[in-house]
Amino acid sequence: MDFILPAILGYLFGSIPFGLVLTRLAGLGDIRNVGSGNIGATNVLRTGRKDLALATLLLDGGKAAIAIAAAALLGWRPEVAGAAAFLGHCFPVWLKFRGGKGVATFFGGLFALHWPAGLLAAFVWLGAAAATRYSSLSALLAAAAAPLVLFAMGRPSYAFAALFMAVLIYARHRANIERLLTGSEPKIGGANAGGAPPPDAAKSDDTPTPDNTTSDNRADDGATS
Repeated sequence: MDFILPAILGYLFGSIPFGLVLTRLAGLGDIRNVGSGNIGATNVLRTGRKDLALATLLLDGGKAAIAIAAAALLGWRPEVAGAAAFLGHCFPVWLKFRGGKGVATFFGGLFALHWPAGLLAAFVWLGAAAATRYSSLSALLAAAAAPLVLFAMGRPSYAFAALFMAVLIYARHRANIERLLTGSEPKIGGANAGGAPPPDAAKSDDTPTPDNTTSDNRADDGATS
């Protein structure tokens, strides 16, 4: 029961598709018919509503934090709730298990579990983004760093939860990794950052930045929320 109850709680919180809910409430229709077809903040940004994109980003991160806080208050294992919330975001049952890549939910859970580790992972993301201008690579490096940081900080159970999420982030970024290896991955603010996706581009979503918005809505997303 130490695993089952927080896992159910976390999954239910994580599976709430805020991007889809907010855009429908705003009268913008089904976000899955826009851009990359995903429910994350970057695709919401392609509707031209920066306020909704920011709200989606915060809520996608916040739902993991809320699940973790609720589990802790109930005396359950918060790291299980956090990992399950991440799983729910990536594979929501309500949307036939087709969700986002989970980077915003990952960061929200990481900050809620152990904020110093979340802060260090955020610094890794920012440093990598500044150095390479690849949003996807920044997310991958931050995800890889998180479990190592948590182990070093003496939080092994949290580290295993972060490792679980990191493995899924890498799996969800397969197409991005392929494009990084071939040099075709769009850069933050690059000329092709908002252009048409490569033929093999996966449907995904990304941490929103104004540079990712163009008149061409068929853009691929680099890293996700």
